Amino acid sequence: MKRLGDILKVPGLPWLLAAGVAVCVAFLAVWYGGLNQDEGWYLYSAQLVRDGKLPYRDFFYTQGPTLPFVYSALAWVWGQGSPLAGLLGGRIVTFMFGLFATACAIGLVRRLVPEDRRGRASLVVFSLLACNIYHVYFTTIPKTYALGSLFVLAGFLLLTYRSPFAAFAGGLSLAFATGTRISLLLVLPVVGVTLLVRFRDFRWRFLWFGLGGALGLLLTYGLFAFDPASRAGLLAAQSYHAARGGFDPFFAIGSVSRLARGYMALGVVLFGVLMTRRPAPDSPRMPVEQSAMLWMLGLSFAAVFCLQLSAPFPYDDYQVPLMGMLTVLVASWYCRRGGTAWFAVLAACLVSFTSPFLQDWATYGQDRFWSQKKEQTELSKLREMGKLVNALDPDGKDILTQDLYLAVETGRTVPPGLEMGPFSYFPELSTEDARARHVLNRELMYDLLDSAPCGIAACSGYAFAISAPTCAETDTTEQARLFKELKRGYDLVARETDFGQNATTLLLMKRRETRQKDSKQR
Repeated sequence: MKRLGDILKVPGLPWLLAAGVAVCVAFLAVWYGGLNQDEGWYLYSAQLVRDGKLPYRDFFYTQGPTLPFVYSALAWVWGQGSPLAGLLGGRIVTFMFGLFATACAIGLVRRLVPEDRRGRASLVVFSLLACNIYHVYFTTIPKTYALGSLFVLAGFLLLTYRSPFAAFAGGLSLAFATGTRISLLLVLPVVGVTLLVRFRDFRWRFLWFGLGGALGLLLTYGLFAFDPASRAGLLAAQSYHAARGGFDPFFAIGSVSRLARGYMALGVVLFGVLMTRRPAPDSPRMPVEQSAMLWMLGLSFAAVFCLQLSAPFPYDDYQVPLMGMLTVLVASWYCRRGGTAWFAVLAACLVSFTSPFLQDWATYGQDRFWSQKKEQTELSKLREMGKLVNALDPDGKDILTQDLYLAVETGRTVPPGLEMGPFSYFPELSTEDARARHVLNRELMYDLLDSAPCGIAACSGYAFAISAPTCAETDTTEQARLFKELKRGYDLVARETDFGQNATTLLLMKRRETRQKDSKQR
């Protein structure tokens, strides 16, 4: 035991362990992480912006407009022509945003603890975020989580500095977070009120923060607010969220349960905080300003958490952009009360490598007694299917599919109305409303299948399966009719089982030459 104690006292050893685990977790998330339909949808929106189109005005998009513009500027990493073209490049870009967000969380916690505890607090935050396979995965796949988390944590970090510029930049950053994920809008008023009430000696911060937030909102939404077509599309996108309607406590409880499992190491550290009733004897009294910042973090987390939990389908990963705030809050309390870094590091490492994600990424589940092992990663199979599509249609520039990660992987476009992938089919809308929203109703979908010029059609289990905005399953009779219409012009040329999100079957179909000639004649 004495020898073990001596080993644990080796300087830098906990950082070395945490860094090694973080590298392993990052590799697993990027290369082995399961595919998610939203990855293709978000990257495809950035591809459209890069081509000169605007969200809401030219294609349907349900989140704030910041992400497509940021990712379009980085298309040299993930776009066609790059060695990392496709989802792999998109995941690397997103991982870097998540890594920068972790760096901001470390910087923030260092501003909220006594100087002699900064190193310990930094390690605790790093291990709880960078070594958490759940957190790293959801800040690696191209969704709003990594970028939203980066803007939120950068905004709070800037607000810890006593300068007008920092307050202004903090408001700007939090406004950009709202432009990334609309539900983060609640952070702005919570921070503004806290600045006004708790920072009595520094109320000028409220003024500069407000100016930065107002400018950020203007830069983010101004163009769309003043253009009638864009404004109508933006309002229609919000009505999409509202149309799903209702609240089911069963889904909410399940969401919290899954989130708690994903952040179990954070829960363990929080339990350690709660079991320690008093701060460590040598802890100095917390300055009023640091106390106010902690209140700001806690209230912002609670406000957005409750808002997202009230959604009709409150997926647990919705809360990922907020978990950096909670981690900073818990880590600051933990270190003030004398918690050790080793405890947090070991908890984070053990929890990550007992994650169910590892089995999900390695197998398709179990057939009675036998586990069904994946012969290749889901990302690798997607890249393989992308090469097959380009081989089947070498001169083609478009593809008929609702699996937008396949369109991104091949660098192709989908027909107008399919830009939201599985969520593009609104069968009950009138044709006028469908065209106004840049989506498809029944009539437009049948017209598309009858006259689509695409050389290749790719249909997985998500094809025609979802009826938006309620996201209920399309009637099976209607799905059969849509497939029948599709087969009038296409022949099946390849079939791949266990493809993409939740391992459905992918059908690759090639347009008949006779139909292509008929279309040209028409």
